[in-house]
Amino acid sequence: MPSVRRTLLPAHQHNHDRPLPVPLTFEMKDKDQMGHASPRSSSSPSLRPFLAIFSIVARLRRIGLLGLEIFLPKPSSRKRWRPPLTWSYCKRSLLRFFFFFLLGFLLAISPFFDIGFDSSLTSTIWPTTQHPLLSRSEISSARRELGTIFSPPSAQSGHKEIAPMPAMGSKLLIIVTPTYNRALQSYYLHRLGQTLRLVPPPLLWIVVEMESASEETADVLWKTGVMYRHLVCKKKSKEVKDRGVHQRNTALQHIENHHLDGIVYFADDDNIYSLQLFSKLREIRRFGTWPVAMLVQSKNAATIEGPVCNGSRVIGWNTNERSKRLRRFHVDMSGFAFNSTIIWDPKRWYQGASASARQLDTVREGFQETTFIEQLVEDESQMEGLPRCCSKIMNWHLHLDARHLVYPKRWQVSSNLEQGQ
Repeated sequence: MPSVRRTLLPAHQHNHDRPLPVPLTFEMKDKDQMGHASPRSSSSPSLRPFLAIFSIVARLRRIGLLGLEIFLPKPSSRKRWRPPLTWSYCKRSLLRFFFFFLLGFLLAISPFFDIGFDSSLTSTIWPTTQHPLLSRSEISSARRELGTIFSPPSAQSGHKEIAPMPAMGSKLLIIVTPTYNRALQSYYLHRLGQTLRLVPPPLLWIVVEMESASEETADVLWKTGVMYRHLVCKKKSKEVKDRGVHQRNTALQHIENHHLDGIVYFADDDNIYSLQLFSKLREIRRFGTWPVAMLVQSKNAATIEGPVCNGSRVIGWNTNERSKRLRRFHVDMSGFAFNSTIIWDPKRWYQGASASARQLDTVREGFQETTFIEQLVEDESQMEGLPRCCSKIMNWHLHLDARHLVYPKRWQVSSNLEQGQ
């Protein structure tokens, strides 16, 4: 039988306590006794590489060149030398600590890169115009139930539109528009909606109807591409004296309930507005007013109604109607705007403010504006004239309407107009 013998060598250094192992050696007895040749004498190629590797590893470890001593240092009976705790040593350590602490603090507060904003990379995601599983009537009813709706752009334009980006710190514009069913309602709403679409956001368009919300109005608002809220005044049209007063009060109640913070402006759908007007509205701090060009009822002359300004200070009023000279403030309904916090936080501005400012239906026609403004401000010193010196006309009140035209249901006529002539 082959015998295995492990040869142990004494420690090669005085500081090693355990002997190092050496490679195994295989020795065979006489081949005549075993009946086969020894591995050393015979040609056995499979064992030769392993024996050579074991031999080399053992020799390297014996002479200390294997590299394990780097991670496992040799034990020593002598104690490690440590520097004495002197003042110079402590001072040098403290200086290093504060130096690296200051370096890390500066690296933490210093910006490594600048975060830029490229408005050309932004796009507007619009909802689809038609849901494959919902009918048109279901979509219209869902639109009326929702509070705020974002409308898609017109499908006729093939290119992708990019919404204008709002300026930093821009005030919310709350545009209140009372409307009712008539022949030119669609034209007026489309015209005003396209004007508001050009105004940089944030802007909220509150449209109020009487008794119920019509599908025709909802479709027009949906196609304008303006953020809007479609409200309904629950009062009956035959029971009220002035329909527009109650519609505006419905919008004011909505603003007060939801604490909407912005600039409130009453914009009738049949008026004409310039884009400069909406940019000036964001400059109002509390209450702003400006002159309005008005077409008289006879349609043969135009008048100006509004403030007379010295810079931004209101010093007088323009008026040409003798029946309205008793008014305290000579302003058209589309000739002023105010901060919405006056409605739901009046004590913020002055102690004499009304708890809930509303327009009155009991006063004589033409006095709704002045009685409402008297609930917002005390006198002209709390007003701001726009623009400077009130030198420009920014909107027009034309009093145009087609009274003898029939209101078409769904904005469609049953017969050809040419055949009816």
